[in-house]
Amino acid sequence: MNRKIIITLLVFAIIISVIFSIICIFGASKLVKESLVLSPVNENKEYFPTQQIIATPTKILLKDPENVEESNTENEVLEDKNTIPPEIISEMEVIEKQVVQERGIEYSDTITRVIFTQEQLIDRVVNDFLEDYTEENAYQDVVVLNAFGLIGPNFDIYNFYKDVLTEQIAGFYDEETKEMVIVQDLSFNGIERLTYAHEFTHALQDQEFGISQGLNYNDDSCKDDSERCAAIQALLEGDATLSELTWFSNYATPQDQEDILSFYETYKSPVLDNSPSFFEKDFLFPYESGYDFVLYLYEHGGWDEIEKAYLSVPVSTEQILHPERYPTDKPSPVDLPSIETLLGEGWDLMEQGVMGEWYTYLILAHGINPVTWVADSTGKIAAEGWGGDSYMVYHDIEDNKTSMVLKTEWESREDAEEFLDAFIIYADSRFGVPIESTSNFYSWESITQTNLFKIDNNFTTWILAPEKSLAVTILTEISNKE
Repeated sequence: MNRKIIITLLVFAIIISVIFSIICIFGASKLVKESLVLSPVNENKEYFPTQQIIATPTKILLKDPENVEESNTENEVLEDKNTIPPEIISEMEVIEKQVVQERGIEYSDTITRVIFTQEQLIDRVVNDFLEDYTEENAYQDVVVLNAFGLIGPNFDIYNFYKDVLTEQIAGFYDEETKEMVIVQDLSFNGIERLTYAHEFTHALQDQEFGISQGLNYNDDSCKDDSERCAAIQALLEGDATLSELTWFSNYATPQDQEDILSFYETYKSPVLDNSPSFFEKDFLFPYESGYDFVLYLYEHGGWDEIEKAYLSVPVSTEQILHPERYPTDKPSPVDLPSIETLLGEGWDLMEQGVMGEWYTYLILAHGINPVTWVADSTGKIAAEGWGGDSYMVYHDIEDNKTSMVLKTEWESREDAEEFLDAFIIYADSRFGVPIESTSNFYSWESITQTNLFKIDNNFTTWILAPEKSLAVTILTEISNKE
C-alpha cells in the first residue's frame, strides 16, 4: 500500500516509545539506577574471537590489517570533523562484542562505520533514499492514499518524507554499501550507543540471511507485494529492537541510562507529531508491532526461534499482529477482473495490490478526518478477521477523477459482518447518510462520487467511482466474475 523506503533504520520516536515503556513499568528511578533484565546472558559463554578493528581517516573496517586496501574514491573520504575518534571506535568495538555474545552469531563481514552530521543526513535522504522517488511516484501515492481517506488530495508527500526521515533517523544500516551510520555531532552517549546496538543487529541479519537478496526485501519485490514487504520489515526492525533492549538490559551503564532519560525529557518531533495520523501509526508499526511479534517468538524458543523466522519469513501484517497465526495462516489470493474497458479512455492504473489487516484497520480508525474514525478497539476487531484482499485504484488526470475497488475475503461470515458494521459507522461519517441500504448492499452518493458496499457470504466489496452508473457497472462486472 504505502510505498516503503527500503532502509533498515532506527527512529527517535521508537527510542522514545521504548524509554516510555520502561518508565511506565519501572519508574524513572529504575531507568537510572538499574538495568531492565529482559533475558539473562550466559556468563559462561566466551566472546567470539573478533578481528582487529583498523582505524583510518577515511573509514573503519572490520578486517585484518594486512588485507586493508586504501581507497581513493571521493565518496569514501570523510572530512576531519567526521573522522571517528579512537575512543569512540573502542566503544563501538565493545558494543559489537556484546551484541555478538547475546546473539551467538560471529560477525565476519567487512563493515564501514560512518558518523553523519544532521546536514549530511539531509543530503543522504535527498540524494540516496529519495533518489528514485519521482514526482510521478509521489502523485500516485497521494491519489491512492486519498482514495482511501488517509491523506488530503494536496498533501506534499515528497517533502513530508524528506522532513520526517531527517527528523527521525537516529542511525541506519545500508546493506548495499555495508555502512553503519550514526547521526550525531561526534559524541557517543547513551542514545548513540543504544542506536549502534540496533544497527549492528541489522549488519548481523544481512550477513546471516541477506536482506536484499536472501530475504527478497528490496525495491522491486516491495513494489510487487507491499504487504509481504511490511511483514519482513517488521521482522527486521522488531528483531533489532529486541536486540537493542537486551543490550540495554545487560550492558547499559548508569551514564547511558541518564543520557537516555535526559533525551526522553527534552525530545521534540514536530514533523511526525503534526503528520496525518495514519503516517505516524504506520511509521512505528515495524518497530512496535514487529517487536511484539519477535518477542512472542523469543518467548517460545529464544534467539533460535527468531532466526528460524528468517528461513520462512512472515508474509502478511496479519501474521505480525497475531504471531500465534504464524506461519500457517497465510493470506488467501483474491482475484479482481480488469475494469479498464469499463472506464474508457483517459484512465490510468495508479496502483494495485493487497491492503492487508494493518491498513484495513488504519482506514477505519486513522483517516485524515478524525470525524470518520471508529473507536480504536472497533477498528481492530473489524480488521482482525481479515483473510485476504485485492484492490485497484485508477485515476483520470485530466478530469481529476478516481475509481477504486477493494474486495476482501474474511475468515468467516461473522468476520465479514463485523467489518460491515464498522464500515457503516466509518462511511456514514465520511460520505453522509446512505441513499440505499439493505441487509447486504449500501450506497453513499454525492455530487463528486458514489461509494457502493456489498457483502456476499464471507466477502465484502467496496467500490468508489465518480458517477453511480459507473460504480454499478464495476460492481456488476466484479460480481459476474465471482
